Amino acid sequence: MAKKKSGATARPGTWTTLEVIDRESVRLVGLARPDVHNAFDETMIAELTACLGAAGADPAVRAIVLHGAGESFCAGADLDWMRRMAGYGRAENLADANALAAMLRTLAECPKPTIARVHGPAYGGGVGVVACCDIAIGSHDAVFALSEAKLGLVPATISPYVLAAIGERQARRYFLTAERFDAAEAFRIGLLHDIVTAGQLDTRVNEMLGALLVCGPDAQREAKALIRAVANRPVDDALVADTARRIASVRAGAEAREGVGAFLERRSAAWVPEALRPAPRRKR
Repeated sequence: MAKKKSGATARPGTWTTLEVIDRESVRLVGLARPDVHNAFDETMIAELTACLGAAGADPAVRAIVLHGAGESFCAGADLDWMRRMAGYGRAENLADANALAAMLRTLAECPKPTIARVHGPAYGGGVGVVACCDIAIGSHDAVFALSEAKLGLVPATISPYVLAAIGERQARRYFLTAERFDAAEAFRIGLLHDIVTAGQLDTRVNEMLGALLVCGPDAQREAKALIRAVANRPVDDALVADTARRIASVRAGAEAREGVGAFLERRSAAWVPEALRPAPRRKR
């Protein structure tokens, strides 16, 4: 998955920290600073924000896979960048923090399904990226740490997404201890949805993409918006009315009519890629 394969096309652009490839309707976004374990700096943050925003707005893109080049997924903040930030004043630090927060929000609120393909270390902001993705699949060699406290820092911009993934109770431990934990623990606490061997990682990602691509793209976009609207809200009259309005609106749409019609007619819906459609039955 992380490597360019037959039928894949490099996306034009001036990326210096990313490798962006389209494979049919899937956009592969690779963090491409392997010499520093794909650590963030201001350039990567800006490029990721632009890249994810463009993918979210591109009707040809059905899903996005984030992965890391080399030995790591993402080692958090780049040391040289952190050294420069240490010399910044409050206004410059706030601008940098706002840029990182905007990138994370762009990823978390991307209207397209997103998958994190995680191998090797994912530290600090790398954990935030994993938590922002809709689906996170890791290999057994993945290792995680919310390491900010060891540097006298706090995982502030990533905290809304990490808490949504692992819950307050687990955050109380890992935010405060900054200890490392393995893929099995990441799965147990909800950061990863699935763990596989390194050799099975691309296969599992492709299986998940297959599940995503047979579903309606408009429905997926609306489902993501629904989750954001409903999560952590009390079930009151306003919420009940909002959910009723949402399903009524979706039912009246062209995609729902096509989806229900395809189900009743026992055929694939128009949005299902040809490669994922069942072979027609032979008449006897």
